Amino acid sequence: MSSGNMLEVKSLDVFYGDVQVLWDVNFEVKQGEVVALIGANGSGKSTTLATISSLLTPKRGSVTFEGQPLHTRAAHEIISLGIAHVPEARRLFPDMTVEENLLLGALTPEAKKTRPEMLEKVYTLFPRMRERAKQLAGTMSGGEQQMAAIGRGLMSKPRLLMLDEPSLGLSPLLVGDIFRVVEEVHKQGVTVLLVEQNVFKTLTIADRAYVLENGQIVHSGTGKDLLNDEHVKKAYLGL
Repeated sequence: MSSGNMLEVKSLDVFYGDVQVLWDVNFEVKQGEVVALIGANGSGKSTTLATISSLLTPKRGSVTFEGQPLHTRAAHEIISLGIAHVPEARRLFPDMTVEENLLLGALTPEAKKTRPEMLEKVYTLFPRMRERAKQLAGTMSGGEQQMAAIGRGLMSKPRLLMLDEPSLGLSPLLVGDIFRVVEEVHKQGVTVLLVEQNVFKTLTIADRAYVLENGQIVHSGTGKDLLNDEHVKKAYLGL
């Protein structure tokens, strides 16, 4: 792609029924970056990810991934293009084992070929998942379930991993673990788009970030710049 952008979101207007929730949203993610969307609850972050995943259809605007339009595709096609979306609230199958849940992440023909290799990668990244492989997912702690959900996303060998609030509801210790995992995944060459309420930790690891307020992007910059930005400090870091 000539622009060097892996993902391009242009002029996105999205509605829930008659209510507009995104207004002229524009941003891009370059290959190899960690890009974050930050903002208060209800600012449109999850809606943006759902639109990229084709779970919602924009009224106006476009989403392209490696030059291919996503907004015209069915949701199930998105994963085969190399995008994995780990939604908020884990969404594991509680009555299936951890390993069964992980294998569900590798359903595309491409991913099926590399299942054993990817499973080994996930177990190396999350040693606790190896210990819990035969345990029912519903019996694990919230932090372990979150790790299983990220592991399941990685099973499809994504080039872009989208994480929606991965640290939500976790203890401070586990929040640290989740961010370490995001950094490790990134080191392994996966591009990351992160939606997260822990703004300080997010801006510390993000190459770039966009601030969403009331469905509009009001600010953007490097993670470092936004950490020092007066508005961000006041509104999101309580400083």
